[in-house]
Amino acid sequence: MKTNLITAAGLAKLKQELDDLWRKQRPEITKKVAWAASLGDRSENADYKENKRLLRQVDSRIRYLRKRIEALKVVEYSPQQDGKVFFGAWVQVEDLDGQTRTFRIVGPDEIYGRNDYISIDSPMARALLKKSVDDEISVQTPTGSKVWIVNTIDYHQKPV
Repeated sequence: MKTNLITAAGLAKLKQELDDLWRKQRPEITKKVAWAASLGDRSENADYKENKRLLRQVDSRIRYLRKRIEALKVVEYSPQQDGKVFFGAWVQVEDLDGQTRTFRIVGPDEIYGRNDYISIDSPMARALLKKSVDDEISVQTPTGSKVWIVNTIDYHQKPV
């Protein structure tokens, strides 16, 4: 089950996608469907079939976004979070080999298209919650358990 948390920027992005689908993409596809339908026999009309398929996909995504946006809760930064890992934190971790990774802990709706975001529902994020700098965490991976050390925690910008 997905966690219903999101950052303010993530919610704005979902709302922008919904607006784009509703105001731009759907009307364009609807015009194409109407044009293709006006050509006659729909059973062998590839334009009609393809655009109807696209319209169904757009409508499905619109329905999903409307329901999902209603269910989401925006988590704002609070100064009380400083020094510990919570939702929205940029975290840099280092493994025992000295390799570092930097990522932001966000809601599951925000991770797509980003390789520097991880879901709050991921094993890594769950292990990091409430940890401080220099704390050690162990995360179960497909290749076995891996140990990480928290280097930095920031809520305002991605650490360098």
